[in-house]
Amino acid sequence: MGESIAHRGPDGEGIFIDENVGLVHKRLAILDTSEKGAQPMPSRDGRYILVFNGCIYNYLELRQKLRAAGHSFHSNSDTEVIVEGISAFGISFVEELNGMFAIACWDKQEKKLYLSRDRFGIKPLYYWFNGETLVFASEIKAILQHPDYKTEVDLGALNEYFTFQNLFTFRTLFKGVTMLPPANTVTMERSSTGVKHRSWWDYDFTKPDNGISFEEAKLETERLMEQAVARQMVSDVPVGSYLSGGMDSGTITSIASKYVPRMSTFTCGFDMSEVTGVEANYDERRDAELMANHFKTEHFEQVMNAGDLRWSLPKLVYHLEDLRVGMSYPNYYISRLASKFVKVCLQGTGGDELFGGYPWRYYRIFDSISQENFFEQYYSFWQRLVPDGEKTTLFQEDKISQMDMSEPRTVFERVFTFNNSLRYDSPEAHIQNSLYFEAKTFLPGLFLVGDKLAMASGLEERFPFMDNDLVNFAQKIPVKYKLGNLTNEIKKIDENAHMKLRYRNFDDGKMILREAMKDYIPKKILDRKKQGFSAPDESWYRGENMGYVKELLLDKKKTVSYEFINPEYIERIVKEHNEQHINHRLLIWSFMNFEWWCRIFLNGETEGLN
Repeated sequence: MGESIAHRGPDGEGIFIDENVGLVHKRLAILDTSEKGAQPMPSRDGRYILVFNGCIYNYLELRQKLRAAGHSFHSNSDTEVIVEGISAFGISFVEELNGMFAIACWDKQEKKLYLSRDRFGIKPLYYWFNGETLVFASEIKAILQHPDYKTEVDLGALNEYFTFQNLFTFRTLFKGVTMLPPANTVTMERSSTGVKHRSWWDYDFTKPDNGISFEEAKLETERLMEQAVARQMVSDVPVGSYLSGGMDSGTITSIASKYVPRMSTFTCGFDMSEVTGVEANYDERRDAELMANHFKTEHFEQVMNAGDLRWSLPKLVYHLEDLRVGMSYPNYYISRLASKFVKVCLQGTGGDELFGGYPWRYYRIFDSISQENFFEQYYSFWQRLVPDGEKTTLFQEDKISQMDMSEPRTVFERVFTFNNSLRYDSPEAHIQNSLYFEAKTFLPGLFLVGDKLAMASGLEERFPFMDNDLVNFAQKIPVKYKLGNLTNEIKKIDENAHMKLRYRNFDDGKMILREAMKDYIPKKILDRKKQGFSAPDESWYRGENMGYVKELLLDKKKTVSYEFINPEYIERIVKEHNEQHINHRLLIWSFMNFEWWCRIFLNGETEGLN
């Protein structure tokens, strides 16, 4: 099991076995790289044994608190702070951690095992429990090594994925394998007959501070942003930053570069020689170079071309395992590039979700006048891949008989009804609900992709926007300070067409953040239109990569996913895209991902993984 995730920790290994409990840790040494920081780590009194993946940014403050309570330390690691904190205050100590973590802690005295995950779901933690044996790991491929687990497809999860290009529940495509939800702790003992989660934190955008002025909110955002980046610079190894042409990564780099002279920054660009239409503006290297020069960083770029998809896709799916949002192979390449120069890389994920960076999504539900209308309109939008009405032609008939076709809608609504403080009676309430929904669903998907594809190269990504104090404050900023135009009429927007160079009326997101950062980054970057990080796949799927798409998805002798997906449906989608009837880039990507998932995890294919 440990060897299957050796890429996550190339710097060392530790194993602990106590009767029927076994823990293994693969170490990526970031804080206290000496042997003193090795895991599994016992508490000073020997009662607790801890394995932990992640980084705790407030560990120095917590260490002072523990010292005052009589605890001593022999290392300078955050791991020791966690295990001594649990020793002093119990497992609830994890609720004080400001950082990203997946934790397993064995209580030798009480014979209890604790599993816990950070409040935002940045670090992954999966488990499988068959009533007798609990198996858990940072990646599913470790669970697959256990002799009692047999791989089957969870058809409900498959239906969910091909609805949302994401999973809003915590199941996976691997039947029986569950992801521990963010901000949850599990306690297992010999008498446990099931896995019971204790949820200890949740987002809340419903209590804005309406008494704060715009200027006060701007200054506090600036202060907390500075503090967040400074906290996440803690490291005993080199720290770099991704640098796209956008505001979020630019903000982080501008602050981080104050702490690291000639900081390393990384950008992924694209060969645009055969790219047309709106995608011709996808390459962000020019704006990234502008900022790199402005911040005096040591800047590195990788240029991708259409042929890179074929080489990377099997490796990407193997490492991702748990299929999630969007075209992510540029993430694989940029993290691989960064890993050659640094061990830690700062990322801008979270800025959009906290500060309202997707206005074209929020405004489409403004005419909702009830919870029912809100769900109807928003669910229609979030069916990113295949709408419910086409599911009977998407899946094979024998698989449909084993699925509940109404389940995706139920899953979708449950995200909202989990929080009974949400209201549905005003535009502000709609946006609060939208921010909550994306923080609970879309954002964890981005974190999962970021973690898996960075750790594939032994690189730790950090997310300054997800600092506890910054998140707490961002939730209280009134909607009117985040979005400038709350009365915009609803427009139908094609999510496939991406968010680049869209309607001018939808460029009013993250207003407070733009104002807070106006003295940090060049005005040209502040004023540019919203862009995401994506390859020009619409053009590439119709050009050089069409041969690969057909080879992978339309070969009746070799395509494995036909066991689940109707070949006629795939053929229609590819034909419509190729003949420029409809942009199906999201769905084609998902079909290719699932095909490789079937080949690797069901058929055991290893070609292309090295």
